[in-house]
Amino acid sequence: MKELLYWSVGLVAKLHNYIMRLNDRYEYRFSDKELHFLVIGVLGMGLVFIIYPVFKWLARTHHEMVITWIYVFTMILVITFAIEIGQKITHTGNMEFTDIMFGIVGFLLMFAIFSVIRMFYHLIRNAVKKMIESE
Repeated sequence: MKELLYWSVGLVAKLHNYIMRLNDRYEYRFSDKELHFLVIGVLGMGLVFIIYPVFKWLARTHHEMVITWIYVFTMILVITFAIEIGQKITHTGNMEFTDIMFGIVGFLLMFAIFSVIRMFYHLIRNAVKKMIESE
């Protein structure tokens, strides 16, 4: 996971440099804030066009829990990174990648336990429903 994070940061840095070279080469003279406005706006809209059909399909096929998991997992990533960055800024702890990993693994384990309990609940509920219908 650590390698994936470093690879992602490197990719973003290369993309940033490429966009800056385009900006300089074609003399657009966009400021850093204007480039952030454009790039994040385009990236966000691209993600909307990709994610919306996927979520619509998941909802249509009654996979609301998958949508919930994706949303919560995304929020957990943001929150864990924010906590670590906050610790670095306020000097209230050490900013460590392993803290982020342990937090994410904690969520994954607790969600797995929840999923097993939910599975048994649905199995029992469906069995009872079939028994009532067969009478």
